[in-house]
Amino acid sequence: MTATDVRAGRRTRPGALTRFLHRHEGWRGYLLLAPALILMAAAILFPLGMTLTMSTWSLSGYDIDQTPGVGNYAAMAENPMFRVLILRTLTISLTCTLFTVILVYPMAYFVAFHTYRNKALWLIILTLPFWTSYLLRVFAWKVVLGYEGVLNTGLLSLGIVFEPVAALLYSQTAVTIVLAHSWAAFAILPIYVSLEKINRTYLEAAADLGDGPARRFWRITFPLSLPGVVAAFILMFVPTMGEYITPLMVGGPDSMMIGNLVQTMFGPMNNWPAGAALAVVMMVTIALAGLVFIVLNKLVQR
Repeated sequence: MTATDVRAGRRTRPGALTRFLHRHEGWRGYLLLAPALILMAAAILFPLGMTLTMSTWSLSGYDIDQTPGVGNYAAMAENPMFRVLILRTLTISLTCTLFTVILVYPMAYFVAFHTYRNKALWLIILTLPFWTSYLLRVFAWKVVLGYEGVLNTGLLSLGIVFEPVAALLYSQTAVTIVLAHSWAAFAILPIYVSLEKINRTYLEAAADLGDGPARRFWRITFPLSLPGVVAAFILMFVPTMGEYITPLMVGGPDSMMIGNLVQTMFGPMNNWPAGAALAVVMMVTIALAGLVFIVLNKLVQR
């Protein structure tokens, strides 16, 4: 081998970084993900940092005093209105999430276990109402639940009631119903995916050992589908906690949620520091509730 070949071989020898990546396969995946992860982290951390910082400021007349402090949080702790709003928002979101998951589970179960052809078509049919505008769906519910709406007209025609039910619209019930319908697709899909991934041989083995359909469901199907159920809970609970359009359009005075107050603080009241503090409290509440869901899921699966 000549000196020229040796020099050429040195030039083509892999560098230290290349050798490291060949020895550690996982790091290559992290490097491929790095651009997207950096962009996502910046898009999340920067607004979050700004919100946290602004929540320590205060409003002085028409100007914002940027001196750090906890005055906004102290005011929220002293005012019982904020506790009422947080509890009401939690109640509406939890009720909506619970009933939606219970209602959509049989639908996802049917598509996963009893539909053998055209499953994609079934999924399209289940999510078809969500192809329209969110506001259009809310307006449609106003037509259904209104004082002279479809539901009241039907109840009057059947003789079930003798005068329109005013409580159907502009109430917490209306907010819960509309939120449940608006976010149902986010509950159906994770439950369906979880049910579809269940190995059918487990059910066949249980049947061979004498388990009936109900016993197979509670001992095998439901425990194995719990990750999808928890994902459906989180995917529904998080957005409904921050809702303000639905309570504004179909809710009454006793249906105001924490999102409505945040929107009011940043909008008409022009009190951005107080709105930022309220947003931070809402995020902490959502994080704690999500942590409870995850812990309960782990306890159930033991």
